[in-house]
Amino acid sequence: MSYQRELHIAQLAVQRATLLTQRVFHEKAKGTLSKDDKSPVTIGDFGAQALIIHAIKSNFPNDEIVGEEEASPLRENKNLSSQIWDLVKNTSLEDQSSESELGGPVESEEQMLQTIDAGNSAGGAHGRIWALDPIDGTMGFLRGGQYAVCLALIEDGDVKVGVLGCPNLPIDNAAPLSADVGDESGAGRGVLFAAVAGSGATSRPLGPGALQTSQPIHMKSVPDITHATFCESVEASHSAHGDQAAIANKLGITRESVRMDSQAKYGSIAWGAGDLYLRLPVRKDYQEKIWDHAAGDVIVREAGGAVTDAEGKRLDFSKGRTLEENKGVVAAPGAVHAQVLEAVKSVLGSKT
Repeated sequence: MSYQRELHIAQLAVQRATLLTQRVFHEKAKGTLSKDDKSPVTIGDFGAQALIIHAIKSNFPNDEIVGEEEASPLRENKNLSSQIWDLVKNTSLEDQSSESELGGPVESEEQMLQTIDAGNSAGGAHGRIWALDPIDGTMGFLRGGQYAVCLALIEDGDVKVGVLGCPNLPIDNAAPLSADVGDESGAGRGVLFAAVAGSGATSRPLGPGALQTSQPIHMKSVPDITHATFCESVEASHSAHGDQAAIANKLGITRESVRMDSQAKYGSIAWGAGDLYLRLPVRKDYQEKIWDHAAGDVIVREAGGAVTDAEGKRLDFSKGRTLEENKGVVAAPGAVHAQVLEAVKSVLGSKT
């Protein structure tokens, strides 16, 4: 299969969802709730999930979806539900050019809630399953930094299509990748990354209406690992900063790491703005969620990179909603991945 229809619909759906999230950001009240895991969730998460699942189910009704959110908090908070419904309606009205391709408008507030709840698949090794994170990097979103709208198609356990909408990344991949790379949204920002397994990776500017022109992307070569720029999570609770600093030191990297939220890190290294991405476990029992890595995994690999866990195993998306067989993430250009992985194993092995 070429997966070109899946790719097209996924890119349109993600682009529309990013328009909704940007609209939410520029409003004062973001409707923050506290979920069971204490992470913040906003009306942007729910609205983006509703738009994307509606598009997927309209085009591929038999496909399953693993989504991060579920609608029970909205059923208990009718005021918040009404706010989200208004956003979903208005975003569809403002983005008419792709309306028919995305299945027409969501018809009612109740249909919106049911659509959000359609992301309840348990995942697994068989069939077509979409992994969706409507706002990856919610903390980055709330503070005006990096976040991403993430969607991937997994078929029989393998990622076939990946799309990342990164509204705050500079359109120019030659722009220096620094700690404040996404602190100001606005003109010259917004990138849509995409890949199909076996067909390469692309980027294009984000914008309203029809998809803009794409271009192929490739990870840049790293002839001298000591000059590499590596990306890591902002939150210390998400990734072991101390271990990552020790790995950088072992590789002779002296540049300060670039900390940013979300799968924008995958996009940044895929098109050569950065070089390495490390996400090392902060505790032994932690399991990564598939929606936090599926799209980025295929985009980096199709851009010429290698993505494994800290033990050198490919990420296994066939085990359900989490990467239960993997510990950590190491993403790097193919030519230097083994060198980076050796340093990772050395540092982590010294702790056991």
